Amino acid sequence: MTSRTCLSIILAAGEGTRMKSSLPKVLHRVAGLEMVAHVINAARAAGSDALSVVIGHGAETVRAAIEKRYGTGALSFFVQEKQLGTANAVLAAREAIARGHDDVLVMFGDTPLIDADALLAMRAALAQGAAVAVMGFRTENPTGYGRLIEKDGSLVAIREEKDCTDDERRIRFCNGGIMAIAGRHALALLDQVGNENAKGEYYLTDIVEIAVRQGLAVRAVEASFENALGVNNRVELAQAEAIWQGRRREQLMREGVTMIAPETVFLSFDTEIGPDTVIEPNVFFGPGVKVGAGVTIHAFCHFEQATISAGAEIGPYARLRPGAEIQNKAKIGNFVEVKKSVVEVGAKVNHLSYIGDTTVGTKANIGAGTITCNYDGFNKHRTVIGPGAFVGSNSSLVAPVTIGAGAYVGSGSVVTKDVPDDALAVARGRQVNLEGRGKALRERLAREKEEKTNAAGKK
Repeated sequence: MTSRTCLSIILAAGEGTRMKSSLPKVLHRVAGLEMVAHVINAARAAGSDALSVVIGHGAETVRAAIEKRYGTGALSFFVQEKQLGTANAVLAAREAIARGHDDVLVMFGDTPLIDADALLAMRAALAQGAAVAVMGFRTENPTGYGRLIEKDGSLVAIREEKDCTDDERRIRFCNGGIMAIAGRHALALLDQVGNENAKGEYYLTDIVEIAVRQGLAVRAVEASFENALGVNNRVELAQAEAIWQGRRREQLMREGVTMIAPETVFLSFDTEIGPDTVIEPNVFFGPGVKVGAGVTIHAFCHFEQATISAGAEIGPYARLRPGAEIQNKAKIGNFVEVKKSVVEVGAKVNHLSYIGDTTVGTKANIGAGTITCNYDGFNKHRTVIGPGAFVGSNSSLVAPVTIGAGAYVGSGSVVTKDVPDDALAVARGRQVNLEGRGKALRERLAREKEEKTNAAGKK
């Protein structure tokens, strides 16, 4: 396939009003990635060396989102001014088609489960001489789908259900919508599509019968139903999410990751997890998370744009926010939040702590209830905790501040000045015991409460 050039045209112009959203349909996300980006990634993986996106409703919003993810100039954009059918949408990219690619793939921006293998199979059909290849799928319940009509191994028509004969309605091979067209025939076929139908629109499916009349080879290429699954509403969006999650969980488990309750683990499109990692129930991976080998992730954790290195232990109930880097064999315990911080090799933050804009040195120990006070209301400041340092429970480290290597911070301290290496810092008020004052205070408070109760009873 490497010797053949390929243009992918992604139709992303539909309004998708059934999503009940101000956001254009193709920008709704599956596994943290816009649906149209899933399609773009599949096209790239199938060898597309040029990509064009046809936009309409919300055009500038769609274009801006795609360019933000892929960079300006990575794809070309064409606007379908009026919604006049799928063939009309493809012809909006006439300029790109005219450049003469060997293969032209026509895809839809709301089919996030399309995979590269299905697209490569369609390109292979073109390489073997087909002028048009149509993706099809088989289902036990074909009601509502267009049927693929084959004769002697060739596709001769796509028939909408309302136009099918009784025999044709029994066909379970259905139209998946996605097409591949030989570049040398693409414009000629598309230009012959008419709009003699009830809606007065130009349908891409009509090129099948046009090609057959001209004696050109047309093939149906079978793929799974999921490859063709289009999303038109929030229910179907959730269905696509569930299918994607199931696929990725299975893939990771086959690669050596243990998930005790896989149905409760949610992954993002770019989640990376190494072998021998164990994930307990109810864990959420946002975008940008990389997990090394042999990591233990306890239940009820939430990660986003974080790196966890080999042998680390996280949770339960831990949150790693963007910029968290947990190095080898470090420990992040229950109810610990880490943001934009490096927790170095073997360091421990075991419970009830906030670590933000901080470097925690090798084998340092952070006691329960420790907070790095990194924000002054206007700017963020860094805290540096040296190797082997020990920070006692319920301490506040007011940044910018440095705790030296091997230093100790006494429990309950509010540290506002740097602590030298191997020093002991105690920053808290001196305890004073007043003999008998506790009893007197208790008696006074009891008396006041009784007086209030009596007064209320007289009203």
